[in-house]
Amino acid sequence: MGQKPITFLRQVTALCLCPELLDEPSIPQDAKGRARRLLAACAGQSAGAYSASPGIELVRQDVARFLQRRDGVPAKPQDIFLSTGASDAIVSILKLLVSGEGGSRTGVLIPIPQYPLYSAAIAELSAVQLNYYLDEEHCWALDVAELRRALAEGRQHCCPRVLCIINPGNPTGQVQSRQCIEDVIKFAFEEKLFLMADEVYQDNIYAEGSAFHSFKKVLFEMGPPYSEVVELASFHSVSKGFMGECGFRSGYVEVVNMDPDVQQQLAKLVSVRLCPPVPGQILLDTVVDPPQPGDPSYELFIAEKKAVLSALAHKARLTQEIFNQVPGIRCNPVQGAMYSFPRIELPPRALDAAKAQGQAPDMFFCMKLLEETGICVVPGSGFGQREGTFHFRMTILPPTEKLQVLLEKLSSFYTKFVKEYS
Repeated sequence: MGQKPITFLRQVTALCLCPELLDEPSIPQDAKGRARRLLAACAGQSAGAYSASPGIELVRQDVARFLQRRDGVPAKPQDIFLSTGASDAIVSILKLLVSGEGGSRTGVLIPIPQYPLYSAAIAELSAVQLNYYLDEEHCWALDVAELRRALAEGRQHCCPRVLCIINPGNPTGQVQSRQCIEDVIKFAFEEKLFLMADEVYQDNIYAEGSAFHSFKKVLFEMGPPYSEVVELASFHSVSKGFMGECGFRSGYVEVVNMDPDVQQQLAKLVSVRLCPPVPGQILLDTVVDPPQPGDPSYELFIAEKKAVLSALAHKARLTQEIFNQVPGIRCNPVQGAMYSFPRIELPPRALDAAKAQGQAPDMFFCMKLLEETGICVVPGSGFGQREGTFHFRMTILPPTEKLQVLLEKLSSFYTKFVKEYS
């Protein structure tokens, strides 16, 4: 997508992988100091050795300090498990929580539309997927009444134990309000649900008046009894944000209020896959402990970070504006994350043509779009949507000039498509 990597992140990682670069005069001293500190924490001072299963102890300590700065709440390294991207941690936590047979089988509440990792992992673990629908009319807000409906329905045929929240949303790009998070925590407390907060887009907030509130911070601000009992796992990753380092496969989960015996089982479970990739752990360390004012790398780091995030904010607005000018397309504001999820009206003849080909109507539209324009978007049916509505997910990542052309091409293709099937 043409996004430039952040220099400091790559320099420290490169130094750790190729320590002879420590003699290279063009690389700033703070990057070298960081690399030496990280190498000293690696087994045999090498990034090629296994680390401890939950991750390098030093990196876990740095993640704990990062969380403490972010939330103003103590964080302990032993509650932090590094992982092969957030996905790996999400699957580990789900594995831990799934049990029972028939009516006692674990039910997992997930938002619709959702990131398909959840439905896939739930299916693979033979757990029960319980859908709660986000409210498209109110910018994909989460409504506790809808959670109650999904829970009550689920209780008729399984044992709901887990509530998953994606904030900021993927594919929907909404940012939950603080009040909404409080309501969800109260609901989880009342219904004895384990909360999984997928917060990998926490750096990607664009809308005026939107702010990221971590579930942990809100939980502890609410105080007892909530802060003492509600079990929470929250996830973060180097794949999104301003970093975009998805190929390094690095992330972490922090667990809060987990029963010590259960946490012992989690430690055992993660040890089965030996350890997360060490270069990814190194890169994660630079993300949670970035250059500080006065450091040689600080000015460049801040400039690069701001450039990425402000370009994304501009592209979020551009996407929404262009789509909303097209009759038949409706796009909610992209408040955060990296995607727009516009709703499209499809004429009856298009629905018939899709049926004849054995395809979902929005899949039919997306395939035609791909064949005619070379633009690849993901049909809403891949994420789940309310019956009778159609969407597609499109990333806002391409460079601005490309994105502008892409949006215009897509809009005129849609108009032509509707005409053809009307």
